[in-house]
Amino acid sequence: MPPAEDLRARLEALGISDNSRVIVYFGKDWVSPTTRILFTLEYAGLGPHASLLDGGFQAWEKTGGEVSKDPAPASKGNLASLKIQPLLVDAATVKARIGAKGYSIVDGRAAIYYDGTDAGEEHDGSKQRSGHIHGAFNIPFTTITNDDLFVKTVPELQAMFAKAGVKPGDTVIGYCHIGMQTTAMLFAARLLGHPVLLYDGSFQDWSRHAEYPVDNPAAAPAKAAGK
Repeated sequence: MPPAEDLRARLEALGISDNSRVIVYFGKDWVSPTTRILFTLEYAGLGPHASLLDGGFQAWEKTGGEVSKDPAPASKGNLASLKIQPLLVDAATVKARIGAKGYSIVDGRAAIYYDGTDAGEEHDGSKQRSGHIHGAFNIPFTTITNDDLFVKTVPELQAMFAKAGVKPGDTVIGYCHIGMQTTAMLFAARLLGHPVLLYDGSFQDWSRHAEYPVDNPAAAPAKAAGK
């Protein structure tokens, strides 16, 4: 996440002001970059004025919404100092919350990474540690929407979170590879009324702490037949 003044300048450059109503949408299936923007706006204290266009650009077109290929006129916004919200946590905080009552650590990556059958990569191409943060649940970021990329209903999301192991009212700490994909899961968690936190460094950062615990189901000894 950019420092507060850097973030303020970037938002102003997009034309965002204190009284702006910001509607964010995605093209194709880029849901998580959009929810990352929404999370950033929430972090900046602008969350009450920001919304997701459900279904994205595809839904807009299908309902006859007007489209254009012309760029929008450039304009500079005017923002007061940002009211930064305490929504980010670091590795030490996550480690301290493992198994803590009232907290659920949730991995927003695809199941193949959570299960340890594949591993993420560093910028130099080297492999990260396999598996997931000890005790974390898994709600892949792609599962919060249906096939048409509309956010699933509240009962559907409640069932998903309950099945994963998240208890009602828990503060959900989300992570993924680098802190983008999991914001889709956190968006769903907020819809369900959960307080949310983002481990912004995510598993890329956690993997570099060799002493921090990782569960790797793919490395678990296979059970003997019939056992």
